[in-house]
Amino acid sequence: MKKNMGQLDRLVRFAIAILVGVLFYTETISGTLGYVLIALSAVFLITSFISFCPLYTLVGLKTCKVK
Repeated sequence: MKKNMGQLDRLVRFAIAILVGVLFYTETISGTLGYVLIALSAVFLITSFISFCPLYTLVGLKTCKVK
C-alpha cells in the first residue's frame, strides 16, 4: 500500500473521528445514527494512521506530496 493521504487530510479525519467519539460519549448523538457515525469514525482513524484510503485509489485521488 502506497500512501495516498496528505498530512492535512489525516489531521482532519483524526479530528472528525475524535469529535464524533466525544459527541457519542456525551450522548449528543445516539441510536442508529450514533452507531453509524462511530463506525465511520473508526474507519477515519484507521485510514489516518496508515495514510491510505481505498476510496482514493478507486477515484484516482492522491493528496500526499510526491517524494
